[in-house]
Amino acid sequence: MKTKTSSRWLIKIIIASMCISMTLTFASSKILGSAGYVMAFMVLAIFILLGIVFDIIGVSVTAATTAPFHSMAAHKETGAVEAIRLIRNAEKVSSICNDVVGDISGIISGTTAALIVTKLMTDLSTDNVLIQLAISALVTGATVGGKAFGKTIAINNSTPIVLKVGKLIHLKDRIFQKK
Repeated sequence: MKTKTSSRWLIKIIIASMCISMTLTFASSKILGSAGYVMAFMVLAIFILLGIVFDIIGVSVTAATTAPFHSMAAHKETGAVEAIRLIRNAEKVSSICNDVVGDISGIISGTTAALIVTKLMTDLSTDNVLIQLAISALVTGATVGGKAFGKTIAINNSTPIVLKVGKLIHLKDRIFQKK
């Protein structure tokens, strides 16, 4: 039975990854097609931040324990029940946050950086490799440094982070009337 569940989960995660990737790549290419440099760098920053934020969520969920949330749920704290559900499904939540969203954000930020480099090189009529190296180093440093910093925050603040995510899920469920 475990293999069947694992196979279903694997297929769902592959399909979700492909859909998210196509959606974000399409949105990125549409925005970047007519964007100036400021907008292009803003899109790049958004993808880097998206990866960092979801990495923080994934690490927080794996680092948190359910004990404080049981107390909160008993006191009817909004988001506590959802936080317990997140922690009980930490493996899947971590996979979605760290692997699916995090990796897709990394790939798309790399693609976005490549498009910016291409545009810069075309506009400057140069094939100077320093432009490519500088932007690649900037994206790598921001991503790796941001995730390293984020992991420290996630581990040291897992309970409040998971509660905030639980509250967001609760709000989403109320808006869309999920029972």
